[in-house]
Amino acid sequence: MRFSFALVLLIPIFGISQINDQNIRIKALKKGLIGKELVFGKWNEKGKTETHLTYLGTVKTNQGKTYKILNSIWIWGLSHRATNRILIFNANNQYLGNYYVTLNIDLPTKLKNRILIFQNTDSNCSKNVASKISLKNGLPKEFFRECKDGYGDIYAFDGIN
Repeated sequence: MRFSFALVLLIPIFGISQINDQNIRIKALKKGLIGKELVFGKWNEKGKTETHLTYLGTVKTNQGKTYKILNSIWIWGLSHRATNRILIFNANNQYLGNYYVTLNIDLPTKLKNRILIFQNTDSNCSKNVASKISLKNGLPKEFFRECKDGYGDIYAFDGIN
């Protein structure tokens, strides 16, 4: 009984958080400031969160689909954790899904000519290596982001294509 009561009390909190995330994402998309990081909220140890959104631009595929790409860094929790995602929206700013990436330094640095560019900024990775992911034929189900000497990470799309 206590568990059910606590769950009923928490559902509105989660709902507000999700609505707020959607609202700030739409604000960032509507501003359309390519490469400009927008910060919403202010993290603190008392439970406040902070979200950094960077709009990378729009891609029109060879099949005529339009995607809007947004980097997201959500900072939360007592230990200042971050959840990093590449968010994908359609031409009408409807959320389609995301690529979850491990670290914020693994997010793409820019979008140019329908290619997502990931420049290595981590000191452990080769600065001469930049992963380039073509979006000309749509969103890849997964892609490899190289760090150094053929090593790196594979990231998968979670959503509808």
